[in-house]
This record gives sequence, C-alpha cells and structure tokens, in this order.
Amino acid sequence: MMQEAREMLRRIYGYDSFRPGQEEIIGSLLEGRDTLAILPTGGGKSICYQLPALLMDGTTLVISPLISLMKDQVDSLRRLGVAAAYVNSSMGAQEYRDTMARAIGGEYKLLYAAPERFDAPMFQSLSEQLHIPMIAIDEAHCVSQWGHDFRPSYRQLAHAIARMGNRPLVSAFTATATPEVADDIAAMLQLREPSRFVSGFARPNLSLSVVSGVDKRRFLASFLQDRKEQSGIIYAATRKEVEEVEAYLQGMDMAAGKYHGGLSDVERNDAQERFRFDELKVMVATNAFGMGIDKPNVRYVLHWQMPGDLESYYQEAGRAGRDGEDSDCILLFEPADSSVQRYLIEQGTGGEERKSVQLSKLHAMLNFSRTQRCLQQFIVDYFGERDVPPCGKCSNCTDKSEPVNRTEEAKMALSCVGRMKGRFGVTMAAKVLKGSRDKRLLEFGLDRLSTYGLMRHLPERDVADWLYWLVAEGYLRLSEGQYPTVSLAAKSLPVLEGRETVMQRVRASVRKSEAGHAASSPLFDALKAWRKETAAAEGVPPFMVFFDATLRDIAGAKPSTLDELLQVKGIGAAKGEKYGHAILSVVTSVASPDGIDGSAWNDGDTFAGNASGSVSGRSQAAASRSGGRAGTDEQSHKTTLELFNSGLDAAAVAAERGLSQTTVEGHLIRCAQEGEELDWSRIIPPQHEALILQAIEKVGGDKLRPIKDELPPEVEYFAIRGVLFKHGYSKES
Repeated sequence: MMQEAREMLRRIYGYDSFRPGQEEIIGSLLEGRDTLAILPTGGGKSICYQLPALLMDGTTLVISPLISLMKDQVDSLRRLGVAAAYVNSSMGAQEYRDTMARAIGGEYKLLYAAPERFDAPMFQSLSEQLHIPMIAIDEAHCVSQWGHDFRPSYRQLAHAIARMGNRPLVSAFTATATPEVADDIAAMLQLREPSRFVSGFARPNLSLSVVSGVDKRRFLASFLQDRKEQSGIIYAATRKEVEEVEAYLQGMDMAAGKYHGGLSDVERNDAQERFRFDELKVMVATNAFGMGIDKPNVRYVLHWQMPGDLESYYQEAGRAGRDGEDSDCILLFEPADSSVQRYLIEQGTGGEERKSVQLSKLHAMLNFSRTQRCLQQFIVDYFGERDVPPCGKCSNCTDKSEPVNRTEEAKMALSCVGRMKGRFGVTMAAKVLKGSRDKRLLEFGLDRLSTYGLMRHLPERDVADWLYWLVAEGYLRLSEGQYPTVSLAAKSLPVLEGRETVMQRVRASVRKSEAGHAASSPLFDALKAWRKETAAAEGVPPFMVFFDATLRDIAGAKPSTLDELLQVKGIGAAKGEKYGHAILSVVTSVASPDGIDGSAWNDGDTFAGNASGSVSGRSQAAASRSGGRAGTDEQSHKTTLELFNSGLDAAAVAAERGLSQTTVEGHLIRCAQEGEELDWSRIIPPQHEALILQAIEKVGGDKLRPIKDELPPEVEYFAIRGVLFKHGYSKES
C-alpha cells in the first residue's frame, strides 16, 4: 500500500517525496498499528493521518482542539478534492444535523471534531452507525498533565474510544513532547503496543536567536526595518505589553493588530482573519494566539519576553516558516522575565505537583535563554533527540564576538555553591557572593563563609544571572521541585582544580533578513499578485491558493504546459486543473515583450475557477478589503471563438491575441459550456477519440492526469478536455 500512498502524495498533494519521518509513520498506520508520532511544528503531521485515511475504507475521525485549525484543515482538503467536514460549537443546529446525516451516509473520508463533541451521546451514536477505520488525535500532548497545555477534555477520549463496539486504530500526533510526556500520552490514551516515532525536532529553515541587554523598542524598530512586507508574530507575556507593543508598531506605520483574552470574540476573530488574509502584517499577541493558525508564510516570530517552558517556546517559534522558507525566531531575554513566569505559575489553578513540574520547565527555559551551545542542539536534546550536529545559523553558532575569560568569577561562584552544600537556592547564593545583610542569610551563618562578599562589586541581580548561566552551561545543577536548590555538577571540578577555563560571549545581534530578497523576480511578483486577486475572489487567505514556495518554484521552472506545471512541487491534480490555465497565462504574459496582460489572468481564472462568476458574501468582503478585482473583459472568450471559427487553430489564436495557448483552449471550452457550437474535429483528432474514451472508462473522468497517463504521449490535454465535455462526462474541466 505504500506505493499507492506515494502515488496519492503526488496526485493529490503535488509532492514527489515524503518529509523525514512521514513515510515510516504512514507505513505503521497502513499496517494497522496504533501509532504515536512526535514531529516538530511544520513537519507535516496532517499528511501522516490524512493519507492513510484516504486509503482506508470508511470515515476517519480527527480529534482537534481548535475550531480555526479544523476549518483550515477541512478547507485545504476540500480544495484538494478530498471529501472532509467538521463538527464543532460554531455550527448551527441544522448545519450540524445535515453534516451528521451526510457523515452517516458515508460521504466523508475525514471528519474533524473537538474532544468535547466526541464524548457527546450523539457522537457515540454516530460511531455505532459509521465505519470508522481510525481515530487520529491531534495535539495529543493535551492529554498529559505533565505537558505544557493540559486539557481535561482530552482525558475522556480513552474512555469514549473504549466504549466503541469495534475499537478503531488509534493514532496520536503532537509537535512538543518530552520522553516523559510521550509515555504519559501512550498510557492515558491506552494505545495498544504502539509504534512510536520521534522525527527530527530540528527545523533547518529556522534561525534561532536569543538577544539580551538591549533596548527592546529600538531593537524592534531596527529588526523590522527590512521586514515591513513580511508576516510576523510578536508574543508578549501580558495583555498590557500586547497593547503597548501594538501601539508602538502602529506609530511606526506598521499594519499591526493585537490578540489577547481581554478582547471580545468578535475583535479576536476579526484580527485573526485579517492576519490570515495578509491584511495585517504583524500580530502582537499573548500565547492565546496561534495554535490553530495554519498560516505558512510567517517569516518571523519574536518573543517580547521569555515563555514559561521550552515546549511553548518551540511551538510558538515553530509557527514561523511552516512553508519551509528561511525564517527568524528571536527571544528578547531579560533575567527579570522569570519572575513574571514564576508569578503566573504560582497563581495558576494546578496542584502543587503540577506547579513543581512547571517550575522545572521554567528552569529549563532559563537555561536555554543563557546557554552558549547551539540553540537548535539544546532544544532537540531537551526533547530526547541526541547526536544532532550544530545548526550553523543560530545566534550562538554565528556569534563572532571574542569570548571573555571569566574563570576567576566562575571559581568564586562555584566555591560558594560548594560551601553551601546544596541546601540553598540561587537567590541565597547570589546574596552570599554579594555580601548581603539579609536576615535569613545571617540566621544561617552564611556570612561566615570564606566566599562571602567576593562579588560585592556587582549588582545582586547580575550575580544571580551569572549563577544561572553556570547552570545553563552545566557547571551547576538545580534540583527538582517548587523550591530548587543549587549544587555543583561534575563539570565544575576541572574549573575548581585549575585545569579548565570558563569563557563567555555576550550576544545582542540578529542576522539581517534575507527572506524574500533573493526570491523576488517580476514573475514571482506577478504570481503573487494573481494569487492575491484569486484568493480575494474566492474569499480565502492567499496561502490557501498556493504557498510562496510553490510560486517561487513556478517562477523558476517557467512551465509552458500543464504537464510541466504538474511537475512543480506542491501542485496536485485538483489545483492543476483549477488554476493551471491562469498560472500558465501569467507565466506567458510576464515572459512576453508586452509585459503582464491582466485580462489573460482573469480569463484563465474565470475558466478554471468559477465559471458562473458568482462571488459569495465572504468573497465580496474579501475583494472589497483587497481593493476589488482588476477589471476583466467578460467577452474575451467570445473573441477567441470568433478567431477560431475564422479558421485559425488554437496556437494561431494565441499568437494573434498575445495569450498563452492554454488560455485560448480554456476560452474555447468555456464557450462550449455556454452553449456555443464548436467544430470538435478540430480539437479532438479522430484517431485519438476512441483511445481517450477507453482511458476514461478505465480510470474515470474526474481527473485529467490519470487519463493522460493511460494514453500515448502525443495525445494532448486539450483533446482529453474536449472528449470529456463532448461526451457528457463533465460540464467543466
């Protein structure tokens, strides 16, 4: 079945090969094994359960926690020609009943639902009437209270699945899980001897940076100077910070919006939609924003403050570059950030055991913020992946500053901690080194230590930060628990014995943005303009038409035929059929001496996309926001027909009108759709018609590419399209 999966990957999704880890995960599911898969954000989790679902009989249930995420997934699947739907609280009663009725009728290959909905009696009834080969649980870390985003509703899934008469295959997917959390997921979901896959947490297209000791606003202004046309997210810890940063950006004439829990549902939804549609370039938000946003062209994620754990940080940072393009992830770190996160943990609703776990995670986040190891290495090591080489592009790997020898300060700090015998925390150790007259310090007699006051020339905050840096670099270690103590690690001994030196760099820079500059070209820009117009007409975000990476590949390949276009990564059969002629028209127009012919784009778009020319209310709103569609010549296809009827063939008409041949062919089929008479013998060579009909009988008339594959190379797509229409297999190509 893996061969079928590979063929489907090419035909439906437009990709020639799987990403790392995908093939093994899909193979496990097709073999009927419960599966737990941990892939980084942007690693292609959805294909891992969607492809098996398409190859299995029945309807796969997908459990997903967020309405926006479900909607994006279902919209994307439908655009690929896959029957999919969702049920959630945003639906009216009648819409819900209609969807359930169609699901029971077996119309869908994938049905998405929230975990709360899955436990409802009506959904249990559905499971008894529907053949369900697999249940795929997305964001599976939510089932574990040791994870960073525990949701009690996920705990009910195992019980609901166990009540099903014929237990389906169960698969669980997450982007962020330590080995301990992965064990908990498998146990809580009662997975049966699951295959477990941990696929490269490293994201080669992301440049991670930690920046400290800077004026944040000045840094932000400089950072955005050459990124004004790029989409980005800025995460802040509090609502107040979100409001202030957004106001600062608007003062810079940036198209910025905000998102936090203090806004109304209408305000949040509007901001989210405007960001998805590229009307807002920057979203300033608390961590409430983003998990359900499948926006692939986010070029940077900047953390205004340090998050509370590495799982949250990497999930949020990973929202950059989901399309595989180079992107930046910047953490603006100040030691005081930890007090904000500590306060949020202490004020939380979790029990003492969970708070203890959260504090341990906070310490790991602090270590990441201070380390001088490769940042990518640090993260993948945290998630249990070993032996990953340095990324070569994070702020630590590219730091060219001269390191400072701090061996003597290290000896002072290590000696002090050693003399405190692991009984106290970093704060108390910093007070001893500072020579503080703190009451508790004096009560414990710590002022009598020989290391008391050795660093009195430094602020206590800087001393504490230095101790935390030694923890991050492995010279010291912190205990677990709500009140961790600090003690010597094995790595400290060579320093104390004078056999090793301690060197430290100070970081405060981020690489200049390269994303977008090298890729810009007249054709790429023209394709982006066409995509924006097409998306506005359809009422969808531009990325749902094509990713930037796909447009860039088209601009590089400059295809001149549908066959060549279908070889471009990211263009499957459904999108090739829908948009192929319009894209080829753009390519031809830009390549021609006369420049871009806007009418050619729109003619191709009208033919390939929506022959009726109708636009939904949402589409009209989108078109209005984008400035409206460019003017179109609605009779252009009739002009093509007149020239064709005068005796010119399609190639000659194309040359006469300055259009691509594929656009002209589209015009002629559209004329046939509108009832105009065509001389089919000029379109369908008589010796090819019977062959085409045989191929259609064999593989069906839904898609062009499978028919073409059954025929000799000399049979053209135009002839196939003509046969489909002439013989009533399809009213549109």
